Amino acid sequence: MNLRNIAIIAHVDHGKTTLVDVLLKQSGTFRDNEKVSERAMDSGELERERGITITAKPTSVEWKGTRINIVDTPGHADFGGEVERILSMVDGVLLLVDAAEGAMPQTKFVTGKALKLGLKPIVVVNKVDKPEQRAFEVQDEIFDLFSAMDATEEQLDFPTIFASAKNGWASLEPDGEQLNMDVIFDAILEHVPAPKVNDEAPFSMLVTTLEADNFLGRILTGRIETGIARPNMTIKVLNREGELVETGRISKLLGFRGLDRIPVTEAGSGELVAIAGLVKATVADTLCDAQVNEPIDSQPVDPPTLSMMFAVNDSPLAGTEGTKVTSRMIRDRLFSEAEGNVALRITESENSDAFDVAGRGELQLGVLIEQMRREGFELTVSRPRVVMKEIDGKRHEPLEEVSVDVDEEYSGIVVEALSLRKGQMKEMRPSGAGKTRLVFHVPARGMIGYLGEFLTETRGTGIMARIFHSYVPYVGPLPGRRNGVLISNCAGATVPYALFNLEGRGPLFLGAQVKVYEGMIIGEHSRPGDLEVNPLKGKQLTNVRSSGTDEAVRLTTPRRLSLEQMISYIQDDEQVEVTPKNVRMRKRYLDPNKRKRESRQAEES
Repeated sequence: MNLRNIAIIAHVDHGKTTLVDVLLKQSGTFRDNEKVSERAMDSGELERERGITITAKPTSVEWKGTRINIVDTPGHADFGGEVERILSMVDGVLLLVDAAEGAMPQTKFVTGKALKLGLKPIVVVNKVDKPEQRAFEVQDEIFDLFSAMDATEEQLDFPTIFASAKNGWASLEPDGEQLNMDVIFDAILEHVPAPKVNDEAPFSMLVTTLEADNFLGRILTGRIETGIARPNMTIKVLNREGELVETGRISKLLGFRGLDRIPVTEAGSGELVAIAGLVKATVADTLCDAQVNEPIDSQPVDPPTLSMMFAVNDSPLAGTEGTKVTSRMIRDRLFSEAEGNVALRITESENSDAFDVAGRGELQLGVLIEQMRREGFELTVSRPRVVMKEIDGKRHEPLEEVSVDVDEEYSGIVVEALSLRKGQMKEMRPSGAGKTRLVFHVPARGMIGYLGEFLTETRGTGIMARIFHSYVPYVGPLPGRRNGVLISNCAGATVPYALFNLEGRGPLFLGAQVKVYEGMIIGEHSRPGDLEVNPLKGKQLTNVRSSGTDEAVRLTTPRRLSLEQMISYIQDDEQVEVTPKNVRMRKRYLDPNKRKRESRQAEES
């Protein structure tokens, strides 16, 4: 059967998953009466809640006698490790760009990787039904971007399709005939080369993704480079250096048909398959026949730029809300995550109860913590730190390219805020519909915790995208949080009367009848410096005044922070306690005397 392997790459929210939905529907993959959920490819619980793609997933459609394997990839830079590996499985890319926003940092990042691999892109300018669309300008931007990335003449001669994935149509002109997605299918058949078939050679395949299944064990997905795979076949596993990892048998060979993985009796070179039956094989390993001794070259993955300390929960409420609380359980979970997610790096600290977890960004680490929380884990996590590098004997830190789209009236506030964070403006231009596009180079340290402030300052209308740019010499200290915090000095359940009297001290993070303990953060102080307060203090009743004569206390709605907001809010001497039922902020040292001792020592050193 004729084959085409293609990946869909784009910036976050430019419509990749929606486009795959439409392609699946219009290719006849689903029955007319079949109920299909929106964004069918985002099958994970967190993906559905957040409306983002976290893991890359292959699917396949049939069109005019050709099977087209389509891989939907994540759009966030934090999950870029997924995209880099996926590109080695495909022979072409559909580059999706928003008709209003144009090329964004993540688009540039992934496109650069695709062009280096020699893949020829098909450009789809999506959302051309937007009133602020500027389709032809965006097409020119893409051409300029390709030439800046040293694209070949063949790559620069890319076909452009204008589409509205949400409304299910595509055309060769922005205002052309709006029929269906046939034009995209035809472009894939015409411009994406069929994979090189070499069925006579011995079997070999590079593993690009790994997942665990309760019934089948480890499932390894990749594209067969040479030969034919069959169930019960004996194969061996080589790592990137060519060393033997293990020898095993293919217990299950699965092919992709629509949204399903179905068992197949054989698969030839060029096909995307999932293989079960191996125990140790992981991402970037080569599965091959016994006579093969050379591993397949794999793409090196960009190193992590941000790290956090994951430790056992040692608060007074530890063990009361979760089922997985020991360091051994946390360790096993983190190492199993790192096997399938090559962008993560786990190192054990000298203290056996804590682990240093390094990744691409706050979102990636936040998603991991949220997944562990839902699985019943209890743990404490530290403030994120950037991963420093020693280059020529000097300390270097990661620099990020930050692209911001804001209404013109807010551009001054954003420029001021990023300048305080040692950011340098590289570009400022109008981007249509009264918006301004600002591009900065900012130290990654300065961006920790800025997103919440950015959304507040732009009244929720701003769009910000970040991508790792390079390592630069350490730029010196950066301003931190201006205000201190309100710390509980006792344990128990909060009392409305006490909270009412504390409201003048600053905004509170929790309401009445919430369990607190000594050293737990309950609010933000309105001034610099921390303040210890008593949230349990009740009203003193006397025989002169009975409890029913006063009006009921009315509390201001507390300022509730999400997990990611808490992670970016805390300082170096604070931690976030994560349990299946609650997320709390606390001081690292709960005892006030120990806190004072430690802060004195820190000042002296």
